[in-house]
This record gives sequence, C-alpha cells and structure tokens, in this order.
Amino acid sequence: MSEHAIEFLRGWIGEKVQCQHSPLRIEKQAETLAKECCAKAAEEGILLEDIQEEVGDIQELIASRLEEVAEENAPEAKSDKPSE
Repeated sequence: MSEHAIEFLRGWIGEKVQCQHSPLRIEKQAETLAKECCAKAAEEGILLEDIQEEVGDIQELIASRLEEVAEENAPEAKSDKPSE
C-alpha cells in the first residue's frame, strides 16, 4: 500500500470516527463512513484497491475502530454513577 494511501486512511478515520454506543448504530455508521471514505479517496486519486490490499474491508476496519472508541468511552459513562 502506498504511503499516501496509509496517511489518507489514518487521517480520515481519525477525523470521522466518533463514539457510538449501540451495535446497530455502529454497523450503520460504519457502512455510511466506508462509502464516504471510498468517495474521498477516489477524489484524492487513491485507488480503493491500494487501501484494501493493506487493511482488507474498509467497513469492517471502521466498525472495529468505532467499537474501540465506544469501549474507550465506556468507563466515562460508568464514572457518572454514584459509587456504593
């Protein structure tokens, strides 16, 4: 995968991926973001094949990152509860 494609994907995911707590919402957002990512990559002259060669399915990668972000933010939600 070209360095340009790697930099693009990292930057794009970092900018677009935000916390979702519902698995159904994660799946839907991942689908939407994957389509946006592919369109933006094409605008910048980056071949989808270059990205997929390195990371596989973009939608799965984005869904995985969304899940990670949700897990990272889960302790924050728990800390709002009073301690016993």
